[in-house]
Amino acid sequence: MKIARTSLLGRLALGSALGCAVLTAGTFLAAERPAYAADDAARGQGLSVTGEVTQGGWIRGVAPKGTVSMTLDGEDVGVAEGSGQWFAAFDRDAKDSARLVAKLADGSVLERTISVSPRKWNIERVNIARRKGGPSEAFMKIRRPELAQIVAARAKRTGAMGWTQDFIWPVKGRISGRFGSQRIYRGEPGSYHSGLDIATGTSGTPFVAPADGTVILAADSKPFSLEGHLLMIDHGNGLNSAFLHCSQIDVKVGDTVRQGQVIGKIGSSGRATGPHLHWSIKWKDARVDPILFTGPMN
Repeated sequence: MKIARTSLLGRLALGSALGCAVLTAGTFLAAERPAYAADDAARGQGLSVTGEVTQGGWIRGVAPKGTVSMTLDGEDVGVAEGSGQWFAAFDRDAKDSARLVAKLADGSVLERTISVSPRKWNIERVNIARRKGGPSEAFMKIRRPELAQIVAARAKRTGAMGWTQDFIWPVKGRISGRFGSQRIYRGEPGSYHSGLDIATGTSGTPFVAPADGTVILAADSKPFSLEGHLLMIDHGNGLNSAFLHCSQIDVKVGDTVRQGQVIGKIGSSGRATGPHLHWSIKWKDARVDPILFTGPMN
C-alpha cells in the first residue's frame, strides 16, 4: 500500500566510516523498492506514524501533547519544541519490528510496536574468495585521523530543521549504484553499498543540498583516502547527508545551506572508478536509503 508522502526526510579497508563499497559498472541492478504504511492501530493512543516503514526507511509523526521524551528501540527520538514533530529511521538490516515509546509529563507511557517490512536486496554471489588480510599500518596511520573527523562531525548537533522537509535529488543522472547491494564471496558476505551512486557522465556537474542543513565536514583542501573530497551536511535531529568523491566543495564548515543551493561539484576523488556522486544518509547509527526520501528520479 502506498502511503502519502509527508514532509520529513562497510566497511571497505576497515571501511569507510561512511560505508562506501567499491562497485564495478553493471555489477548490481536496482533493489526492489517497496512502499509500506504503518498501521493506525495506535492512532487513538496518539502514536500515529507515517513514512517508509521498511528496512532503510523512515517514519515521522507528531508527539502526543505533554510528551517529555520518545524512544525507538531505546534510541532517543528528538521531539521539536512547539510543533511536537519527530523523526526516526530504520537501518538497512533492521529487525522485523521496533518499539516506539512516548513518556508524558503526567507519568503515563504510550507504547506501540511497529512492523518493519523486509527488503529484497540485490545480492550477487561470486565464486571467488574474499581478499584476506586487513589494511596496512601505513594506510591506517593515514586513515585513523580521517575516521576521527567523520565521527566528530556526526556528533555535532546544529539545530538544523531540514529533517522536516521533503528531500530533493542533489543531482539527476544515471543511478550506477544502489543502496543495500552486496556481494557474497563463496559464502562470505562483503560490505554492502551504503549509499546511492549518481553518474552524469562527467566531472564538474554541480550538485545541490537535498534539504536545509549545516555543513559539519568539508574536506576541500586535502581529500580523504577513500571518500576523496568529502562533504557532510547535518539536517538536524540526528539526520545527516554525506557526499563523496567531489571534484569541488563550494561551502565551508559552519555554513548554513538551503535546499536546492549548489554546494559542490561531482568528481572521482578518493577511491572511485569514475566520476559520480555517492550520496549516503544516516540517522544516528542507522544507514538509510536516499531513494526512500526522494522517491524515484523523474
